[in-house]
Amino acid sequence: MPKEITTLVTFFGATGDLAKRKLYPSVYNLYKKGFLKDHFGIIGTSRADLTTQEFQDFVRDSIKEFMKEDAPIDFLRHFDYQKADITKADDYAKLKALIEKLDTEFALKGNRIFYMSVAPRFFGTVAKSLKSEGLLSENGEFNRLMIEKPFGTDYATAEQLNNELSHAFNENQIYRIDHYLGKEMVQNIAALRFGNPLLAKAWNREYIDNIQVTLSETLGVEDRAGYYDTAGALRDMIQNHTMQIVGWLAMDEPASWTDQDIRAAKNAAFNSLKIYTPDEVAENFVRGQYGPDAANTQNGYLNEKDVPADSQNNTYVAGKLAFASDRWKDVPFYIRTGKRLAAKTTRIDIVFKQGFNLFTNAAPLEKNVLSIIVDPEGRIEYTMVAKDTTAEFKTRPITLNWTVSAEDKAQTPEPYERMIHDTMDGNGSNFADWNGVAVAWKFVDAIQSAWDATQQEFPNYVSGSMGPKAADELLARDGHRWIYEG
Repeated sequence: MPKEITTLVTFFGATGDLAKRKLYPSVYNLYKKGFLKDHFGIIGTSRADLTTQEFQDFVRDSIKEFMKEDAPIDFLRHFDYQKADITKADDYAKLKALIEKLDTEFALKGNRIFYMSVAPRFFGTVAKSLKSEGLLSENGEFNRLMIEKPFGTDYATAEQLNNELSHAFNENQIYRIDHYLGKEMVQNIAALRFGNPLLAKAWNREYIDNIQVTLSETLGVEDRAGYYDTAGALRDMIQNHTMQIVGWLAMDEPASWTDQDIRAAKNAAFNSLKIYTPDEVAENFVRGQYGPDAANTQNGYLNEKDVPADSQNNTYVAGKLAFASDRWKDVPFYIRTGKRLAAKTTRIDIVFKQGFNLFTNAAPLEKNVLSIIVDPEGRIEYTMVAKDTTAEFKTRPITLNWTVSAEDKAQTPEPYERMIHDTMDGNGSNFADWNGVAVAWKFVDAIQSAWDATQQEFPNYVSGSMGPKAADELLARDGHRWIYEG
């Protein structure tokens, strides 16, 4: 039986799109599975003028829309609402009174989680007010803070935000959400690495030739130009999602399977990442911006609504990461992400070295490749060498393939469900900590600074391709190629 969790969760930004699409259906799933029973409470707060009944109706509708079923009355009675302006101290007093009321009504033992689904500029304001206005429990087992990305826009703003949060919460109380870490196949990296002796022994520079991480999108900027033109693919996808996946790939085996030791192992890897000089950025990173498609039926980035005609923003990034650790010395980690590419996929390709060729056939042996396909279909592939079906003794590559079944998919928690559960359970394994965020920002800032100092001729890739030719040339210089060609 699932372990029942006793806690109160206060959602700031409770009437927003994220809450409607992801948060309430996730809480409902935890309820259906038995993690939440009698001793939980949910408070929604926003500037919307709603009664508690209207808020419960909003939650019911969100569950019905996205899960195609009605939430029972017993579930909805745990939800309450308080209108509040998060910039006004007086409104926190009303929120505090409601928190204490629900704590008593549902016997929540002072266990409190605060989820900030608000504009990032309010993160520090809310965190400090939670402490100064007495909303943090003094006699419960925990106070925890959940934060959506983006966590800053560069290292300086991220550090400032972290300092603001630190006035009210310790590092082990802060849960920085990166929903990619909640994806089932990303979590499979650890199972594959540490659960299989063959892979565990070969996960190092002696056996691995290179590692590739691809996060590609088919959509363009759509209606996000206001945000995206100040962020680009580098800040929007590399600093967070890509780097967090790389952390699982590059870390050493943790001393134990606890969040403290897992984070320590990741941080050791992050701390060995080389931060590039401007010349090294030019050598190791490629930026791109999409143009129209071959048939000229889709706009190029510069012709998208609200995009400046002279924008130097990147919609594509490819690069090579270098780690100074004993495990990864001289092993390149290639990463890439972009919009308007040939296919939508998130995947990891681990390319193994090919040893001495014993056989006399003329064709060189193909390298073994372990591929973890995260999206759109969970899948694990292993390409290896086998005998060809000919009279002579020749070899050919074959691929062993495992795909997540429909039954497994039905049982797999959605990323936000997993994130909320892990926070309730006090498990920080799948959240970004400050050290990892800081290193990622320092790494990305060095690249962005080098790019800001130079002009690039855009567009430099066609919508529907897999990006600029320079990205292929980046690998070719090392004698490698992208495993996934779109």
